[in-house]
Amino acid sequence: MASERTDELYRLLLAKGYPKEFCAEIAYKNMNTDYTATRMLGYLYRVTDPRIEDLVDEMLAILSDRDAIIQKKEMEHAQAVMNDVYENGLLK
Repeated sequence: MASERTDELYRLLLAKGYPKEFCAEIAYKNMNTDYTATRMLGYLYRVTDPRIEDLVDEMLAILSDRDAIIQKKEMEHAQAVMNDVYENGLLK
């Protein structure tokens, strides 16, 4: 089930005149989290009529940022586990 933000993104893309299949691909397949949909909505409210190519570039940038954040969080967790092992040993 899509979030409200994803639905809002889909409707905004349609209202801007993009093809229905393209709108569904962007909103429901790629920008399907509140974080990514909100970022794309912000872009669309700042840029009046982006070309499809620019829209896809922005989508890829948003997904890249999201992946970097996920990787950072995973590395922080791994570091915290290692710090715990260094401080307390393997057996508690």
